[in-house]
Amino acid sequence: MKPGNLKTKIFLDSGDPQETQEALNILGYLDGQTTNPTLISKNPQAKERLERGDKFTKEEIFTFYKKVIKEISALIPEGSISIEVYADAKTSADDMYIQGKEMFSWIPNAHIKYPITSPGLSAAKRLIREGMRVNMTLCFSQEQAAAVYAATKGAKKGDVFVSPFVGRLDDKGENGMDLITNILRMYNGGDGHVEVLTASVRSLEHFLYALNLESNIITAPLSILKEWKEAGIIIPRLKTIEYLKIAISKPWTGYNIAHELTEKGIKKFSNDWNELIK
Repeated sequence: MKPGNLKTKIFLDSGDPQETQEALNILGYLDGQTTNPTLISKNPQAKERLERGDKFTKEEIFTFYKKVIKEISALIPEGSISIEVYADAKTSADDMYIQGKEMFSWIPNAHIKYPITSPGLSAAKRLIREGMRVNMTLCFSQEQAAAVYAATKGAKKGDVFVSPFVGRLDDKGENGMDLITNILRMYNGGDGHVEVLTASVRSLEHFLYALNLESNIITAPLSILKEWKEAGIIIPRLKTIEYLKIAISKPWTGYNIAHELTEKGIKKFSNDWNELIK
C-alpha cells in the first residue's frame, strides 16, 4: 500500500519481470519501471543464453525486449514503463524516431528513452508532437535538463521525464544529488511539464535524499527497495538549516556555543567510556 504522504513516484530499475513481481510483493505497489539494454542483458533468460555463447540477432533481441516489456506492463498496467532505443554515436534522429514509434506501440503505458543528444532531442520532439511520451536519459548537467525542457514545450505533464544519473556523477567525484537539487530549482519556475526522475541510485542514502528533495520520481534496483522496506518505508522530511551571517572576528567567548546535541553527545560518549572501565 502506497503511503498517503509520499509525493514521489517509485519505479523499479530492472529488466526482469520476476523482480517486478518481487518488488510488488515487497512494497504492495509500483508506479513504474525503467529498463535499458544493460538491464535486459542481465535478464536471467538473456544471461543464460549469452553464457552458452548464443548471441541474439538484431531481430531476436528486439523480439525478446518486446516480450519482456509486455510482461512488465501486464504487472504494472497503471504505471509507466521506460523502453530504451538503440543508439550509438552515429544513430540518426530519424532512426531513433522510427525505433521509438515502434516501441511505443508495444504497450499502452510506454515512455521512450532517448539520450540527451541532438538526434535524441530531435526524435523526442517528433514523438511529443504525435502525442507519445519520452524519458530523456543520461542527464549529467543542468544545461542538458534545460534543453529537455525547451525541446519538449507543449507536452502534457506526465509525458516527459528527465533522468539525471546521480551515481555516475558520484563515480567521478561530483555530488550527483546536487544536480537533482539544481534541476528541481530550475524547473520550479516553469510549467511543470517535465518530471525529474532520479536515476543511477546506488544506495539507500541516495534514495532517501531524493525523497527528501521530493524528486518527482525515483528509480532504484530491487536491493534498495528491499532496504527501504526493511527500514520501515522512511519518508524523510529534513528541515533546512538556514545560513547565518556571523562575523568570525570576535573572541570565542562572544559566540553562543550551547547546543542540546553537543550535551547529549558528551553524555553518551562519557557513559560508553565508563562502561569500559572496571
